[in-house]
Amino acid sequence: MRRWLALLVAATTSVVLIALLVPMALLIRSVAANGAMNRATAAAESVAVAVGTPDLELAVAQVSRPVTVFLPDGRTLGPAAPRSDAVRLAATGRSVTAEAPGGREVLVSVRSPEGTVVIRAFVDDAELLRGVREAWLALLLLGLALMVLGIVLADRLALAVTRPVDGLAKVSHRLAGGDLAARAEPGGPPEVRSVALALNHLAGRIDDLLAAERESVADLSHRLRTPLTALRLDVESLHDLDAERVGARVDALERAVSAVITDARRRAADREGCDATAVVRERVRFWSVLAEDQGRAVEVDLPPGPLPVAVRAEELAACVDALLGNVFAHTPEGVALSVRLAARPPGAVLTVADEGPGFDRALLERGSSAGGSTGLGLDIARRTAEDAGGRLSVSSPSGGGATVEVTLTGA
Repeated sequence: MRRWLALLVAATTSVVLIALLVPMALLIRSVAANGAMNRATAAAESVAVAVGTPDLELAVAQVSRPVTVFLPDGRTLGPAAPRSDAVRLAATGRSVTAEAPGGREVLVSVRSPEGTVVIRAFVDDAELLRGVREAWLALLLLGLALMVLGIVLADRLALAVTRPVDGLAKVSHRLAGGDLAARAEPGGPPEVRSVALALNHLAGRIDDLLAAERESVADLSHRLRTPLTALRLDVESLHDLDAERVGARVDALERAVSAVITDARRRAADREGCDATAVVRERVRFWSVLAEDQGRAVEVDLPPGPLPVAVRAEELAACVDALLGNVFAHTPEGVALSVRLAARPPGAVLTVADEGPGFDRALLERGSSAGGSTGLGLDIARRTAEDAGGRLSVSSPSGGGATVEVTLTGA
């Protein structure tokens, strides 16, 4: 938008400047030419006053510019000049101005007792255009300065519009990434401020609807406890074998309902954070025992200090377990692996790499597996990253090996 506004202002300013400066340039040239012709006419008329007096030659010698006097007897006074058609026309008693090679000539006709005297003053082209080029250059510089000033002002004006729009785009991306606390700062023109207020209202409304939905899920789960209690009482009245089998199913169902309630409550609360360094270090220490039994070399690279990320410790631990579990489950024993955690704006990146045979990118799909497992390991890591406003990326070169990167947003 800034570029287009600058081009628009440049085009508009150019048209206006051409419409103003071209006539002004022509006017300057005309004024300069008229001034030169007036000076030549004044010199010729000052000589014409002395026609018919003995002081004519003195007047020709003292005039400020070269003047040629054509006398009726054919003689001339002053610098030699050709007797052109314009001079012969002036000899008939008419004062004229005519074009001549290299400039213009001013011819003043004066009657004397001996006949008609013609006084000629010549104005060359350099005198006709004296000061014109300098004035045109000044006009050109003025036009360029005005155009640059217009473009700069247009750019500042466009920046006042585009900066709030860029802010709205960033807020919308944060909302799309799950950061429902993101809000736009109203600013700029009234229309942009209106859009910012509308976006903030929409974000608040989405947050309210999601909270209401989670509360509804939690309430519904609580209502399921009543029929579960009744079902448990009925199970107790069955035979021992049936009661044990059905009771186990009831216990599993009750645990699932409790998990739904806990998850709904957790999602309704504000997003918690944790120290990624401490969580990753603890989970690597846990898996190092199994790695030592299988003869795997484990390379660990962690930051020296805390690295806060916007994800709960339990979720990050489950993510690390899923990634390391995939390595142990789908690579032969003895294959080395590495775990790296590094700070990267705006948060951190967790990298788990192995030197195994690699895998198909189809494993990123939920439920896909090439080794008979549930195929949820990478999906757990992906959802953990996305819930924290990050992403998961996988690379598996044709030569073997696999690298999984989980990007997390800082707390």
